[in-house]
Amino acid sequence: MNLAPIAARYAASFALLLLPALAIAAPRDDYAQQWPLRLSSADAGAYRVVLDDTVYRQARQPGLRDVDVIDGTGNPVPAAIYRPDGNDTGPTTRVSLPWFALPARSRNGTQDWQLISEVEADGRLRRVEARGLGRGASVGPQTALLIDASTVRTPIRALELDWAPGTALDATYRVEISDDLEHWRDVAANGRLVDLQQGGRRLLQRRIAFDTAGLRARYLRLSPANPDAVAPIRAVAAELGATANPAPLRWRQLQGRRLAAQDGKDKGARFEFELDGRYPVQRIDVVLPGNYAVRWTLESRDQADAPWQLRLDTWTAFRVGADGRSSSRPLSARTDDRYWRLRADGAVPAEPTLRLGYQPESVVFIAQGAPPYVLVAGSARTVRDDLPLPQAMLALQAGRGADWRPAEATLGPMAALAGEAALQAPEPERNWRTWLLWAVLVIGALVVAGFAFSLLRSAPPPQA
Repeated sequence: MNLAPIAARYAASFALLLLPALAIAAPRDDYAQQWPLRLSSADAGAYRVVLDDTVYRQARQPGLRDVDVIDGTGNPVPAAIYRPDGNDTGPTTRVSLPWFALPARSRNGTQDWQLISEVEADGRLRRVEARGLGRGASVGPQTALLIDASTVRTPIRALELDWAPGTALDATYRVEISDDLEHWRDVAANGRLVDLQQGGRRLLQRRIAFDTAGLRARYLRLSPANPDAVAPIRAVAAELGATANPAPLRWRQLQGRRLAAQDGKDKGARFEFELDGRYPVQRIDVVLPGNYAVRWTLESRDQADAPWQLRLDTWTAFRVGADGRSSSRPLSARTDDRYWRLRADGAVPAEPTLRLGYQPESVVFIAQGAPPYVLVAGSARTVRDDLPLPQAMLALQAGRGADWRPAEATLGPMAALAGEAALQAPEPERNWRTWLLWAVLVIGALVVAGFAFSLLRSAPPPQA
């Protein structure tokens, strides 16, 4: 009697019984919290919702990868995170600015010349001249720039410089601003001037960008890091934001803990802070009680056991009297690190308050599937799919006009989904298919052995 077909049928039936146990959990079971979305228009198709602090406190993964939008059946819809930059403030405009050539500082930082200027009543520069200090003093090559922005009434988001084509260039500039041509202060700038050609291709970068909120100043001074590696500038333009004001900053105030000195080697004080969410920090401030002047260095890291990363080099925070205090400082790039550290180069008598400023981001999504739609956040085992949503938004703008924007949506009250269970690290992945195959084979072998044993017991004894 051939028992193989019978064993195969039993094994297949057992495998079909086990398959439901391998079904993947619904997407909503992978997230800790949810927020119902209220749509401003039922038929807009694309929507934009601004995130609030409750979402940032629930997010666990860098870049808000565990923030998503799902439809009424629990399936994710196309969604992406947008930062409050040019897409929110509308198109930018450029205006030409007057500029004057200045001698660059020497490599040792000395300045052997003084600036002589004539200013109109409204602040516009009429004439600028650099004169050497002392008889026969030389002012050197005039490769720095003094830019007159006294007529600009909106924040400057970037400078765009122009020079003659064919010039090989790779130069960085120090940017300073002033309102009276006497007192200057450094500002954070992002970008370098590049003009390189090779193999018939050209790499060109003319833009020096500032913080997304822009800067306001009557005069700007650009000094090359290497006075000998610059190009002759022939035009300067300012990139201005739209008339709409950027979203105001929100601030998180942290109280840290003072760290003990390491073997007496630390002459200054150190303080560590922990942020309660994945906020996109872009400005910082340090506050102490009373009058103070302390030089600080700021570091951060994503995990408690990760190495520290320098975020802001040495700067001085101070307060003298009721209205004399230093302003907040911009970071060179947004970061959503959870752990922060302040280091002072001297003694700090009181406990500092670290203030972290950020602009809330938005989630843009397409109303795919069946409503209602909910925003979900907080997961240790799933991430949002990377979909080409920005390309779709650009295509919609091309068809509906440059002023088109997704319709507004708002967050409802937060409600629990999987809760803390979604924040637990997933167990190591097991190859369930292999285990299932082995189980079917073992059970099939046992079934065959059972049939064989049964047949042997019921068979008549052999004839003598």
